[in-house]
Formats: sequence, C-alpha cells, structure tokens
Amino acid sequence: MHRNLAIRIYDLAWPVLVAQLAVMAYAVIDTIMAGRYATADLAAVGVGSAIYFSVFVALTGILLAVTPTVSQLFGAGRLAEIGEDVRQAMWLAVALAALSVLVFHFPEPLLALSRAPPDVAEKVRAYLAIAAWGAPAGLAFRLFASYTTAVSRPRVMMALNLVGLALKVPLNWVLIFGHLGVPAMGSSGCALSTAIVGTIIAVVAWIHCATSPVYREHGVFARWSWPHWRSQWRLLALGIPIGATFLVDVTAFTFMALFIARLGAVNSAAHQVAANLAAVLYMLPLSMGNAVGVLVGQAIGAGRPGVARSTALTGVMLAFALAAAAAVTLGFAAPAVAGLYSTDADVRAVAATLIVLVGGYHLFDAVQAVTVNALRGYERAVVPFLINVVGLWIVGLAGGYAIALTTRVSIPAIGLASPLGVRGFWLGAIVGMVVASACTVGYLLAVSLVGDARDAPRGAAVQGARRPRRDA
Repeated sequence: MHRNLAIRIYDLAWPVLVAQLAVMAYAVIDTIMAGRYATADLAAVGVGSAIYFSVFVALTGILLAVTPTVSQLFGAGRLAEIGEDVRQAMWLAVALAALSVLVFHFPEPLLALSRAPPDVAEKVRAYLAIAAWGAPAGLAFRLFASYTTAVSRPRVMMALNLVGLALKVPLNWVLIFGHLGVPAMGSSGCALSTAIVGTIIAVVAWIHCATSPVYREHGVFARWSWPHWRSQWRLLALGIPIGATFLVDVTAFTFMALFIARLGAVNSAAHQVAANLAAVLYMLPLSMGNAVGVLVGQAIGAGRPGVARSTALTGVMLAFALAAAAAVTLGFAAPAVAGLYSTDADVRAVAATLIVLVGGYHLFDAVQAVTVNALRGYERAVVPFLINVVGLWIVGLAGGYAIALTTRVSIPAIGLASPLGVRGFWLGAIVGMVVASACTVGYLLAVSLVGDARDAPRGAAVQGARRPRRDA
C-alpha cells in the first residue's frame, strides 16, 4: 500500500518539481554570476531578491485560488465555464501587478530595515526598479501555471520554465558582465534578464493557450468579460489566506537577509549563498507536498480517511528520508559547495559554516512542507498558519535576532555566547522550524485519527453539497 502511494506521489510531483527547480535555478545563476562580478553586487542580489520574492510570492499565492476553482469545474466536465473563471482571475492579476510595481518602486520601508551599506543599498534600489517591470509578466505566467495545472497539464508549465532557464544564462552573461556591446550592469543585469525571460515565456504561454485545441474548449479567449465583483471577492476570499501563508514563510527569510545586511557585505553574501541553497532544496518537499495534498483531498472526498492518513504519513516519511540524505551530503561537501558560489575567500569561509546549518534546517523544513500541504487536503489551514507564525516569526526570527545581534541571550553551557552574528540567525531558524514541524505533525496525527470516524461522512456530505452547485 505504502509503495503504491509513494509511486502515486512521485507521478504527480515530478513535473512540478522540474518546473520549480527551473525557476529556482534563476536565483542560483544570479547568485553565482553576481558573485563572480563583485561582492557588493552579490549582496545587492541577496537583499533585492529577498524583498522582491517576499512580495511576489504573496501576490502569486492569491492567484493560486484559480487552481481549486478551475479544477472543480474541470473534474465536473463543465469545461465551458473555465474561461470565465480565468478571465476574472486576469483582472485580479492586473490589480496585483499594479500593486507590485508600486511596492518595488518605493522599497524604502523594507530597505531601511537592512541598514545596508550605501553602495549596496543603491544597487538594491536599481535592482528593484528594473524588477518591478518584470513582475506583471511574472504574475501573468503564474496565472497560466495555476490554470494549466488545474486542467492536468503541468508539463506545459514545466517545458516553458525550462525554455526560460535556457535563455537566462546567456542573457545574464551579456547584461551582468557587459558583452556584445552592452554596458556591464552587475546586479541590475540579473533583474533585467529575469524580466526579459519572464515576458517571453508569459507571451508564449498565453499564445499557446489561445491556439491549442485543448485550451480552446475552455473558452478563455472566446469573449470579453468585465470584472464581476462577486467573482473577485470569491477569488480573494480563497486566495488571501493562501498568500498569507506563503508570506509568513518567505518573510522569515526576507527579514533575516535584511537584518544580516547590518553585518556587512561578506556576511550578507554568505547568507545569500545559504538561503539560495535552502530554497533550492525546498523544491523537492514542496512538490511532494503539493502531490500529497491533492491525494489526501481526493481520499477524504471519496470517504476513505484511512487512505488519506496513509498517504499523508507516507509523504512525511519520504520527505524526512530524502532530507536526511541531503543533510549528510551537505555536511561533507559544504566547502566545495561554497566554492561554487563565490571566489571571495572570506565569503566562502562563512558560507561553508552556514551550509552545514542549512542541512539541519532542511531536515525539519521538508517535514513541515509536506505536513502543511497534507493538512490542506483535510481542509485545515488556519492552525498551520498560526503555527508558522509562532515557529518562523516569533521563535525563529525573533529568537535568531536576539542571539545574533544582541547580548540578551547567552548560552555558555553549550559553548555559545551571543551575539553570534550570522550563525545566530540560522540557529534560531532551525529551532523555530523544529517547533513548527513538531506542532504540525502532531496536529496532522490528531486530525487524521479523530477524522477516521467523522471525515468520511463529512467528505461525502461535502461532495454531495458541491455536486448540485456544479450541475446547476
């Protein structure tokens, strides 16, 4: 049973994983190439990308409301109604795009928290000013990705992300270092290349949507629709909690980057290396979590709570095993991995220490990723959100700040005396993630056990309640 569940998780997860890794590779490429240009530019990419992705991920989280609404219509065979939902989401994407441009052109409130050196701060402003104009295309593509995943075509998204990745490297080479007659732009070149790539794949995605027979039957471009405020509110009511959850996850790292910037360019650059590596590692449990959440939800809807519980626990165990292998590998390969990111000896030395800590963090981050998604399959999202707030913000970020930048906490018994500097933030993050993962796993066990008796009729009732609305 468990082997079959693992295979089902794999079948759903791998196209999403490849697509996510392709997107994350953009950041890896930016980090490596900016690091070989100048340490200040690497630091600017670290701070600038942290601000950018905190806002961008929260906004795209709102657009993820498209996936469940469209998938319900697709499963019910009401294909002709899908187009209207997507058109309404397009209006929402336009509003979010305008908001993103405004935020990125006025980043001072977030930038002030970093207390970055003047030369780094100026580069961050230039980075965000260019990235702002790529955000609308990025949101447009994320909307397409949510839509195409909902109609069971994630490989289209995967293919387009791989095309974007193939374009990213040569564009970075030209724009960062100044080749083919283009002036060297450093960190700003990273932002411009991402904006260009995002615009290209967004245009190709929606042209494909308009011309492919598979998408044409949904009628996305069959007619014009003005915003319907009830539809907009429905999307927001579903999407805002999703976006808020992503916001907690991402901003924990954003504020880490901003606070670490106070420790100088070397520490900021080393943290960027560690944070980038942690984000790449996170893609595997995140894709597994997406698959587990879908399978748990299907089992609950079918009145099979035992299968739902087995699926959730299988996913958690798989995530833990793979994360443990990654942590051991990082422990042995930390200096070599750090050398791939930077030619600066000081940056490499600090980064190698942080990479070992990344391995410990990932062990619990992987469990958390799958568990939270499994709980969404049970339609439990509020408690995991609150747990993340406590674990990641209060214990992890605030606790990390206390031992990293102040002398309020001293732990000489284990050889630690604050302030610990950049290591303190990562130690705090590990403790916070231990708390969050332990609480969410405990909550999952409680929900799945208690739900055996009541979730089956609840799932049947929900299924029965939804079917008349779909067929109306």
